[in-house]
Amino acid sequence: MISNVAEPLEAKTGCQIPELSQQLEKDLVQVFKLLSDETRLRVLMYLTREGELHVTALCDKLNQSQPAVSHHLALLRVAGLIEARRDGKHNYYSVKTSHFQRLMNEIFTNLVRGETDEVRFDDFLLSYSPDYTR
Repeated sequence: MISNVAEPLEAKTGCQIPELSQQLEKDLVQVFKLLSDETRLRVLMYLTREGELHVTALCDKLNQSQPAVSHHLALLRVAGLIEARRDGKHNYYSVKTSHFQRLMNEIFTNLVRGETDEVRFDDFLLSYSPDYTR
């Protein structure tokens, strides 16, 4: 029903979710826009899986040209999602986990205010543990 869509979340769940800061909202929008592109999402998945890759390896995995891959890498790097390390002729890229960690810390700090470390979306559960280590 359309009226249910417009109901405030507080009425449905019994808890009040505060508004996000303008900066956090801007950062989240930027991240989600970048990740909405299939190639950039695949780049992040490869980097997460492999730890670090150079541009040529990413070109091979993505089956794309070096200029195309470098463009995606530049967008991700400027956004603070990945970082580069130069070694000889190659630039090696890796995920900048501190950026994701900061966003997740801010989301849970702002959204759930320490009341819980979980947010449920129908059948999906997003949980957070700041002390989690691999």
